[in-house]
Amino acid sequence: MKFVRRKPTLWLGIAALLTIPLLAAAQVNDLDMRLPMDIDADNTTIDGKNSMIIFNGLRLTQGRVSIQADEGRAKRMELEDSTWHFTGNVVIDIGAGHIECDSAELRFDEFRLKQAIVTGSPAVYDLNRPGTEEVTHAEAGRLDYNVDGGVIEFSDQATITEGGNQISSNVLVYNIAEQRINADSTGEEDGRVRITYTPVNGIEPDES
Repeated sequence: MKFVRRKPTLWLGIAALLTIPLLAAAQVNDLDMRLPMDIDADNTTIDGKNSMIIFNGLRLTQGRVSIQADEGRAKRMELEDSTWHFTGNVVIDIGAGHIECDSAELRFDEFRLKQAIVTGSPAVYDLNRPGTEEVTHAEAGRLDYNVDGGVIEFSDQATITEGGNQISSNVLVYNIAEQRINADSTGEEDGRVRITYTPVNGIEPDES
């Protein structure tokens, strides 16, 4: 029996990173925003002049969604057609995804999440990949997720790490449907696209 050493390629590492938006999209599409919403807050203010509800020390849960923030604001409680703003030590858990950021804006229409804008210094996104113990880790100053367009844009010193593989750039754009990633640089030395790929030097048997 002969043993053949696998020849790892850079593109295998990049292909592994491309699974991130597919998993994230599946989680979002599976959510039912019509489930009962539980809100626990230190105090609540109703701003009638601006038609705004303000929660301080907010802890919100709805189905598989959990959000904590120093402050949460919304013009409507229902998620049928509303925009929620969260600021200060924001923590969002959606299924296997975990986000920590300074602020987040979630826009809903007909009980569906349409757009999410997350900012931080940096904002951190961790995804526990189903069926494995691996965690995909992403950091960026800003994350824009256009749900209907199927595009996730990480910007402002974006870095995505999975295992020993890492890709970083000023802007990383994922097209979910096309399973394509675009990495753009600023042209400056500290804004260039950088890829680190750690080869897997495993050995597998050749049965031929």
